[in-house]
Amino acid sequence: MAASGRRIAGMQSRTFGPGEVVFRQGDAGQREAYLVHDGTVEVRRRTPNGEQVLRTLAKGDLLGEVAFFSDGPHSATALAIGRVTLLVVPADRLEHLVRTKPNLGIAIIRQLARMASIEADRPRP
Repeated sequence: MAASGRRIAGMQSRTFGPGEVVFRQGDAGQREAYLVHDGTVEVRRRTPNGEQVLRTLAKGDLLGEVAFFSDGPHSATALAIGRVTLLVVPADRLEHLVRTKPNLGIAIIRQLARMASIEADRPRP
């Protein structure tokens, strides 16, 4: 289980050890997203053909934004590769940041578009 950590840049952080699950595909979203502060997170999805690695995230990458913006369950599983520290970005703070920092909003849209492209290119059974 993840240990709630210290505050970094005024935000709550969570630290995960190697192999720990940040969240699982199908888990309810918690109205928060995560920013990778340190370490690497692998994003995987169960498919009829087994588990597929969708992407690997590192410092500065946003995680959990699909469930956040869709207000639905997580579409994939996030797994810590090595020791990982994530900054917790609550819904109200992320919404405020997107509204006041248009470049951040554009970066999130680009990331969502890349993910949609990966999903569209994925072979279907």
